[in-house]
Amino acid sequence: MNDLQADAPSEYTVQKGDTLWAISGKFLKEPWKWPQIWQMNRDQIKNPHLIYPGDIIRLDRSGLSPSLSLIAGGAIAEGNVVRLQPRTRVAPLATAIPTIPGTAIGPFLTQPLVVEPGSMDSMPQIVATEEERVIIGAGNTAYVSGLRSGDALNWQIFRPGESLTDPDSGEVLGFEAIHVGDARVKRFGSPSTVEITRAKQEINQNDRLMPAREVSFPSYIPRAPDKPIKGVILSVRGSVADIAQYSIVSINRGSRDGVEVGHVLATMRKGGELVGNRRPPLIGDLLGGFGMPKIDVKPNPIVPDTIVASASADPKAPPTAPAGQPLILPDERSGLVFVFRTFEKLSYGMILKSVKPISVGDIVQTP
Repeated sequence: MNDLQADAPSEYTVQKGDTLWAISGKFLKEPWKWPQIWQMNRDQIKNPHLIYPGDIIRLDRSGLSPSLSLIAGGAIAEGNVVRLQPRTRVAPLATAIPTIPGTAIGPFLTQPLVVEPGSMDSMPQIVATEEERVIIGAGNTAYVSGLRSGDALNWQIFRPGESLTDPDSGEVLGFEAIHVGDARVKRFGSPSTVEITRAKQEINQNDRLMPAREVSFPSYIPRAPDKPIKGVILSVRGSVADIAQYSIVSINRGSRDGVEVGHVLATMRKGGELVGNRRPPLIGDLLGGFGMPKIDVKPNPIVPDTIVASASADPKAPPTAPAGQPLILPDERSGLVFVFRTFEKLSYGMILKSVKPISVGDIVQTP
C-alpha cells in the first residue's frame, strides 16, 4: 500500500494528548484514509470505537493490504470483528482521545455560528435594559420578548454579522452570528426577565437570543467525501487576511451538498494568469531599468545555432498562450480543512495542514 508512511510503526501505544489525526499521520501519508486501513464500513465510521491512552494500535502487513487492529485492555478488534474479554478500565469515557485538538474547536461547537436568512425574525430579542442602560454586561438585567413559559433557561446572546454569499450563485447562505454573551431566565412573562451571566462583548438592546447548545465532542472519523465536492472559503474567524493551521473557516457547501462532519477537503490556491508568451529579461532590459543606456543584444550572426528556438518547436516545452491571450496556471494544493460542523447551506472547518498561503476565496474540494 503506497499510502503507508515509509517509517510506519508495527504498533503504537496511544498517549495522553494524542489525537486521532496525529496517530493517523504516523501510519498514513494521507490521514483521511484512516477508515480504509481500519476496513470500516459507513456504520462504523458514524459510530466508531473509542480509543484511549494506553491502547495499542497494531499494523498488520501480512495480508494483501495492510490493516490495523486495536488491543485495548483485553479487547482485540481485528478488521470488522471485535472479540471481547474480561477487562477493567479505570478511566472515564471522557478521556477517549479526540479526532482533532478539542481546545481549538470547543467554543465553536457550542456557539452560534450562522443564522439562516429570515430566521432571526422569530428569535427572542432584547427589548429593554435595566435603568435604560445603553450597554449592559455580566450581572445586569435585560428584558426579552419572544420567550414563553417552558422554554429553556439558558440562552446565548448574539447579533448578526456580515452576510455569507455564494460567489457562484449570488445566493445569501446566511449571516454570521457574533456571540456576545450568555443569559439565564429569571422570570418568564411579557417581556421575560433575564440575567446576563457572561459578556464577551458589549450587549445592546435589539440583540437576539438562541438556546444554549450542550457541550459535546463527538468522535469524528476523518475521511474524504464519497463524491466530488467543490466550493470556496467564504470567511475566516478572527482574521481578515491570514489563514494558518487551526484557523476556523466557513465554506459555501453544506448538508444539502453532501458535506458531513468528519469530511476532509483539500484547499487549492487558484492558479494565476500570464498574458502572452513571456521571456526572461535581457541584459539590455535590466541595464535600461537602472537608467543606463540600453544594449541591443543580438544573436551572433556567425554562429546561428546559438539562437534559442521558440517554445512551440519543442514538444516537451511547457504550454504557452498566443500573444495577447492569458495563460491560466493550474491550481496548487495549499492545505487540508477538516469539517466539524455543518448547516444546510454552508459548513465550518478547521485548517489542519497548511503548506502554502491560504486565503478567503480559495477552492476547497474532495482530495
